Amino acid sequence: MSPIAHASTFTPLPLEGEHSVLRTLQLGMEWFPETAGTAGGLNRVFYDCVNHLPKAGVQVQGLVVGGPTVNKNSAGLVSSFAPMDAPLLKRWQAVRQQVRQQLSTQEYDLVISHFAPYAFPVLNLLGDRPLVTHFQGPWALESNVEGGARGWRFQVCKWIEKTSYDKAQRLIVLSDAFRQVLHQEFHIPLDRIDIVPPGVEMERFDSSLSQAEARTQLGWPQDRPILLAVRRLAKRMGLENLITAMEQVRAQQPDVLLMIAGKGPQADALKQQIEERNLSDNVRLLGFVSDEDLTLAYRAATLSIVPTMAFEGFGLIVVESLAAGTPVLGTPIGGIPEILRPFSEELLFDDASASAISRGICEVFAGQRSLPDADACKAYVHQHYAWPVIAEKIKTVYQSALKA
Repeated sequence: MSPIAHASTFTPLPLEGEHSVLRTLQLGMEWFPETAGTAGGLNRVFYDCVNHLPKAGVQVQGLVVGGPTVNKNSAGLVSSFAPMDAPLLKRWQAVRQQVRQQLSTQEYDLVISHFAPYAFPVLNLLGDRPLVTHFQGPWALESNVEGGARGWRFQVCKWIEKTSYDKAQRLIVLSDAFRQVLHQEFHIPLDRIDIVPPGVEMERFDSSLSQAEARTQLGWPQDRPILLAVRRLAKRMGLENLITAMEQVRAQQPDVLLMIAGKGPQADALKQQIEERNLSDNVRLLGFVSDEDLTLAYRAATLSIVPTMAFEGFGLIVVESLAAGTPVLGTPIGGIPEILRPFSEELLFDDASASAISRGICEVFAGQRSLPDADACKAYVHQHYAWPVIAEKIKTVYQSALKA
């Protein structure tokens, strides 16, 4: 999911039909605008839920870790319970204190968890209030892939997750791929899991700019085919394979240019790989890209590339690029094929290897893969992933938890 911070002003949408309002206390991880360039999809989905669920009649009060300005920047809807650099035990103590206070002073129909480790310490405070969990990735498994939790630490992290998931009446996943992860890794019954993909703000990508105009505003070259990869720079994102693939792509298309937008722990390693393979003229690490420039970047690109190797719950960047009218080539990992296959099989690589990625890109340049045009890309997203559609689906799941 997108690692680029959303820099626009937060303007929560008005509640509709006060009589039908669901009152929810939502536990997120971090406040998306504070995590410039390093945020994963979890923070983005939480941010968008806070912004869009009120339009569907879901009242939101949120808690996250973050700075003292979170409350002001969220129009009073979200508060910080601890700073981001606080030790985990301190964060647990703080979230227990805040949740206890909220539940004793406010009426909530539901408690919503977006991050299992922060739901874990408050489970015994919920009483008879239903818990709904947005599962946006297996915390322990992802940490293991990226070199974090291993051995006994991994087992403890996984137990914390499972304890939280077992408590939930309903669990919302972004794709069937993550539905299977919840079922197989954490033994959650399939009939308690609902698939609801994240939404996209169509108006954000509704640009009348041509590709050439977008490139002019960004200072990008007009005379080169440009590939765009928007990713957190982490191991499971597959950027090493994409850079390796660029050697073969360059051999067929010498003027090709790959732009990689995002920040993360692999930045230095990727920079070294680019230099060692003499790809400096064909691959650029852009670092943090503002929300406004990211919209331009999607429009300016010839096509987007999503080279994920593991645990891609959905791939919001896939939908964002399509919403801007730019086709996407993605690996058949996690939720990516669930987005792309119903639209066009031509948009999927054969697998996540460097050879499959290079072959797919070269086939596009050789005219051997037919890509959908801008209008078709936009229409597909509008029909299936616009936020008004998604918000209603989320509300339906919340309502079902009250009846469980």
